[in-house]
Amino acid sequence: MKHLLKLGDLTREDILSILNLADQLKFERNNGINKEYLKGKQLGMIFQKASTRTRVSFEVGISELGGHPLFLSSHDLQIGRGEPVQDTARVLSRYLDGIMIRTFAQQEVEDLAKYGTIPVINGLTDYCHPCQVLADLMTIREYKGTFKGLKLAFIGDGNNMANSLIVGAVKTGMNIAVACPEGYEPDEKLVKWGKESGLLTVTHDVSEAMAGADVLYTDVWASMGQEGEKAERERVFSGFQINEKNIKGAKEDVMVMHCLPAHRGEEITEGVFEAHAKEIFDEAENRLHAQKAVMVKLMR
Repeated sequence: MKHLLKLGDLTREDILSILNLADQLKFERNNGINKEYLKGKQLGMIFQKASTRTRVSFEVGISELGGHPLFLSSHDLQIGRGEPVQDTARVLSRYLDGIMIRTFAQQEVEDLAKYGTIPVINGLTDYCHPCQVLADLMTIREYKGTFKGLKLAFIGDGNNMANSLIVGAVKTGMNIAVACPEGYEPDEKLVKWGKESGLLTVTHDVSEAMAGADVLYTDVWASMGQEGEKAERERVFSGFQINEKNIKGAKEDVMVMHCLPAHRGEEITEGVFEAHAKEIFDEAENRLHAQKAVMVKLMR
């Protein structure tokens, strides 16, 4: 494991090893055990998309590990003015010990890894969000104790979250059902791969996806960069909501997850969100622990 570009690059064993280390790091933090696993290491963080959880969790995480975060806005870098990504990769490799990038194109992340000589972590692209799903898997295992026999239902847009959840679920042996409107399905190649495993169902029926689910997951209807589609997406996705009525089709002890930020009253009702706020904010906290584990694995 040299980089974290997408979950599909990792084996089941890689994922479980990260989750086990994340559990250990969370225990150490909660019990005042401070081990500077990355003392003196420098993490460059490139942001071409706005961020709350990604920025704060990576900055706090590398600092707690004894390293130093360097925030790099695309507005301040030459990459934002047309410098080729391969040149940026080769320059930053001379200064830093690792790069985290939050951007639009997956190819940009892949090129940073290809031309650089230091570990690259995908903090989010339009294609996938591996750091979020590692935190999600960590949270599911905390609440359910296992992945075996679980059903995860994702309701909403077949976006980067759906893509990464498919990979995370299949790799850990969970069944996953994705309910989305026609024309908004997840990546075609990932759907084919997921269906070949026998663990993935893609449907346009919310009730079908939710039936018997152990975990319900949703995301905003319009992601960053899709603001111009907001009105149309509100119309198309109006029936793809987790609410007090349809949640009854899931298991009685269902956990509800959201990668945040949430638009209450759209993809999830206020009541359902607040009833499941504990697991949602445990999930948000676990971004810190999961990403610390990734950094230790890659940069130590």
